[in-house]
Amino acid sequence: MASKQMVHMNQGQGERSYVLGNAQQNRMKLLIEGAIIDLYSRTSTLLPEMMVIADLGCSFGPNSLSLVLVAVEAIHGYCLQFQQAPPELCVFLNDLPDNDFNTVVKSLVTLRRINDPVVVTGVAPGSFYERLFTSSSVHLVCSSSSLHWLSKVSEVLRRNQIPAYYINDHARREKLPMVLEAYAQQLRKDFRHFLELRAKELVTGGQMVVSIIGRHSDGIAPFHIWDILAQVLSIMASEGVIDKAKFDSFYVPVYGPSKDDLREIIQEEGSFSIKEFLVHDFLIDLDSALVTPSWIANQIRAVHEQIVVQHFGDVMDEFVRITERHWSLDTSLMQEEHVGLAMLTLSVTKA
Repeated sequence: MASKQMVHMNQGQGERSYVLGNAQQNRMKLLIEGAIIDLYSRTSTLLPEMMVIADLGCSFGPNSLSLVLVAVEAIHGYCLQFQQAPPELCVFLNDLPDNDFNTVVKSLVTLRRINDPVVVTGVAPGSFYERLFTSSSVHLVCSSSSLHWLSKVSEVLRRNQIPAYYINDHARREKLPMVLEAYAQQLRKDFRHFLELRAKELVTGGQMVVSIIGRHSDGIAPFHIWDILAQVLSIMASEGVIDKAKFDSFYVPVYGPSKDDLREIIQEEGSFSIKEFLVHDFLIDLDSALVTPSWIANQIRAVHEQIVVQHFGDVMDEFVRITERHWSLDTSLMQEEHVGLAMLTLSVTKA
């Protein structure tokens, strides 16, 4: 995660924890394997004796090692294929300091048991909107489903006390373009800054593979990517479960960009060239039979519980009850309202 608000995933590995889908892991896997091949092809005949891999926004649990394991295996496979001595590897897992790093450190034992190549592991707590590594020291950066988290909410909204989500339908439709433009501006600032930071940390020819929850359409989106959360909280405010004034001052530091948004920022910043850019429906990988009201509630809880509790107090049991009630009426609501959501997966090379 990126924002300095308490936005880490729920701790643990149960039904309240978030798990990356297999299809998305496979797409990341293909791009990471391609990045390793490209990285080696850009070096001289003397291959590097040491390589550094970093996963930014690693979270914890089943997904925390998935990307770096792919990278380690790809490097090992490449060296076997071309009968090269594998380099020593240094693997860093990054997330905000409030992340459950106890779980992360325990999972790192899996990597340290790999003897060929030698793998040294570590954690790098901090926001990825700050410097994390020394200059020209990292060969591969990975990040999965994290960069839609912003460093902060737009000051324009806070300063003018403009709610991110209006309970009244007419007001919400009227104000939505302005609200989303404020979010889009923050995304542009943050993503450009992210690229500038990584450009300093990556070696020349270094690779970066990231996935971001975004949208298909260009221009201003017709929805928040956290609409379901906002809808349920608005019902809770209407029913008096949470204070309406608190609801009006609640902002989630998340924005879903389009492919063109990211391409434009990357080209303007200038430190990276785009190799591959994949766009997939956000819901296409899900088994529709599994998308039950209970599943929806637990997924939202896994991602947003910490920030909701921080702002409203311990209201999650009531949140789950209302979520299940809302979507038990029509489970197709999720597909209808979020047809524009997309998973953006891209691979870039430092110039």
